Formats: sequence, C-alpha cells, structure tokens
Amino acid sequence: MHVEYEEFASIQDIFSYVASAMPPMKNTIPINSYRGYVFAFIPLSHNNGDVYLMIYTRGTLDGRILEFDISTNTFRKVNAIERADKTYFVVLTPKRNTIADEAIKKLG
Repeated sequence: MHVEYEEFASIQDIFSYVASAMPPMKNTIPINSYRGYVFAFIPLSHNNGDVYLMIYTRGTLDGRILEFDISTNTFRKVNAIERADKTYFVVLTPKRNTIADEAIKKLG
C-alpha cells in the first residue's frame, strides 16, 4: 500500500474537498476522526486499489452526523439526514484503523 498526503488547515477545508470530489447525488459521506486527525482516504488507483490519497487536518470530531453547507463553509450537528441540498458527514471514530496507523506513522 502506498499513501500520498494532502494536509489542510481546517476541518471545513477537508469537508469542502471531499464534498466536491464525491459523485453527484451522494450527500452522505464517511469521515474519520482518529488519533488527533480528521481525514478521509481516496483511492487513486482503480485496478488494484493499493494507492491512496489521505486528505487530513489535525483535530477531532465526536462520532455523529454533521450537516455541511458548502456555500457558507459551516457545519453543525444534526440528528438525522433530512435535506438533499446539504452534504452530510457521518463521523466515524474507529477503535483501531491499521491503514490510518501506518499513514500517520509516516507523517512523522
């Protein structure tokens, strides 16, 4: 497995990037909060799947559903996914993530 990295200054920047890279009509996206980082992995190779882009920033988010408004660059906690015009992030906080552990170790 090979990981490339792209670091951002804020969680909102991560949300904007991921929201703009997701396929149209997909408004629910998983995001990880793990070991002091908020990140997502994006596969870069289509055939064998062993090259990933890790987009990340330092920070934490509680496991919950966050509604993100890309036009105002803001997010808020919600209890349900209700609106088709918003992007929702389901924050996952794994107990262990071996791919993330290896990627974080290489960050130095």
